[in-house]
Amino acid sequence: MAWTNPLSLMPEPTPVLILISVLLVVSIPLLLHLIIYSTTADTLPTILLVGPSGAGKTALVTLLERGRPTATRTSQTPHTVEVSLPVKTPVASSRFRSPNDPTWEVTKKLLVQDTPGHGKLRHYAMDCISKPQNLQGIIFVVDAADLSSEAREGARQAAEYLHDVLLQLQKRATNSKSSRAPKEMPVLIAANKLDLFTALPAPLVKSTLESEITKLRKSLSAGLLDSGVGAKDLDAAEEHDWLGEVGDGPFEFSQLQEFNVQVQILGGNVTGVDGSDVKQWWNWIGSIL
Repeated sequence: MAWTNPLSLMPEPTPVLILISVLLVVSIPLLLHLIIYSTTADTLPTILLVGPSGAGKTALVTLLERGRPTATRTSQTPHTVEVSLPVKTPVASSRFRSPNDPTWEVTKKLLVQDTPGHGKLRHYAMDCISKPQNLQGIIFVVDAADLSSEAREGARQAAEYLHDVLLQLQKRATNSKSSRAPKEMPVLIAANKLDLFTALPAPLVKSTLESEITKLRKSLSAGLLDSGVGAKDLDAAEEHDWLGEVGDGPFEFSQLQEFNVQVQILGGNVTGVDGSDVKQWWNWIGSIL
């Protein structure tokens, strides 16, 4: 049988066939690009806002959303807004992205979810942490002026809430049945109201909260002993509900790196005589996107 050149079986190129081929070559990559990044646009990264009542969370949300703070009331329910990063704020995921890329604007947007700070309503925040929906990071807002009061009540209350938030994050790793480490969760402790004369600077906010959490750990351990829990059960309870390294040593935020929780403390102020100053907080948000 005579050999037949396979090329001879191909149809003769016609203008219609050439046009169809060009359209396929151009449209398929564009279609894939739109499918991939339209999904990204529908799932914006979320920042969870937590902290005691009166720390300035809701005022911060309005500032991030509108560019200026407004008068607010104590939150009773969670509230989510879409915000855009300031133009000059660097975004970690866009280091190698061209500004001409149509997804550039998507990477500059995010959702901020404000949660109530009252003790009876903090379950909203805990639910968001235990069942994260594209949660990218957590901002814990504290009143830096309230931490400096001699009564230390503000510091104690802030530390108790922060302890519970961090413990919930730690349990993602300790309760995981997978051999893989949980996704890294950045936590910003936003020391608010630094424009006030009585406010503690960020380094003192860090040491104050660490000291209060150390006291809280000892108090919780003593409470278990007073309840009559046996030594074996006490060890098991402490291992499950002990924040950071187990032992009598002081608590430090760096101990949580073992559980993929990265804590940073930065100062700023939402309101003030000279206006707002939240540039460091914006830069932190950009660094985790």
